[in-house]
Amino acid sequence: PDHPGTKGVTDQFRSAVGRRNVRCHFNVEIGQGITHDDLLANHHAVIYAVGAAGDRKLGIPGEDLDGSFASTEFVAWYNGHPDYADREFDLSGESAVIVGNGNVALDVARILVTEPDELAKTDLAEHALEALRKSNIKEVVILGRRGPAQAAYTNPELLALGRMSDVDIVVDPDDAVLDSESRAFVDSDDAEPSVKLKVSQVEGFAKRTPDPSRKRIVLRYLTSPVEFVGDGKVESIRIAKNEMVPDESGRLVARRTEESEELETGLVLRSIGYRGTPVADVPFDDQRGVIPNENGRVIDPSTGEPVPGVYVAGWIKRGPTGVIGTNRSCAVET
Repeated sequence: PDHPGTKGVTDQFRSAVGRRNVRCHFNVEIGQGITHDDLLANHHAVIYAVGAAGDRKLGIPGEDLDGSFASTEFVAWYNGHPDYADREFDLSGESAVIVGNGNVALDVARILVTEPDELAKTDLAEHALEALRKSNIKEVVILGRRGPAQAAYTNPELLALGRMSDVDIVVDPDDAVLDSESRAFVDSDDAEPSVKLKVSQVEGFAKRTPDPSRKRIVLRYLTSPVEFVGDGKVESIRIAKNEMVPDESGRLVARRTEESEELETGLVLRSIGYRGTPVADVPFDDQRGVIPNENGRVIDPSTGEPVPGVYVAGWIKRGPTGVIGTNRSCAVET
């Protein structure tokens, strides 16, 4: 809601749906009143571009305690999605923890600590703004499974954090130190400039001296949650320290160590990725969370043959990766 430039893409959507040969039908769910077969019987082609509305699970004890939410729910809530408008999030504590460090995690952290008067100038939903005005949260801790060189967020989102007024971005200097193999890669000619910039930004944050009187976003690296602790409600989260090690192919992966600690919090937002959900009577790859396809043409997984007249585009086609530009080229391929 606070990225009006990015949201300008809706102007292109408006021109498309405003054409005389385009008809829109809302409040429609396939399998409820209208079926996949109904669509095929009445159209030459059916394209599913339904995105990835589900969330991935951590699979650890306490994940379903009160106070533990998927970031998908929180994002839908503050963006005014009608299915989530009545959700309640406990913002009475001073600390929140976000598991995962992709762009969504950074978005959520930014919303939690931005001054409500600033948010009032954006498209943020009114019910969310009212709740955030009463929020006591002063610190948001973002937990990343891997190191700064492998972080999932993009540089524009990280740069946006650094430009926030009255909010400190805090990185422990020890967390900014790369393991030897990551450092060798970042310093090599093979490393992408975006990776080098990503690391240098984190190193820059680590050199700053935070002001105890200001709100803060704490970036933690090489940490994984192992348990949510609490009696009916989240009271703390137990995290383990990871280390980066090469796997059989030589690729660096995060491996859990025996070192652990516990963070007190009453609100945990899980931001470890979106996941596609099945559409009634349409083939679905449950392991990958996508509709099986070849270059956008839906295939029958049992035979490998194309399903006539059925296509996919976007995250339900290839998984929850990429941004607006990626989805555009994906649609062109379909």
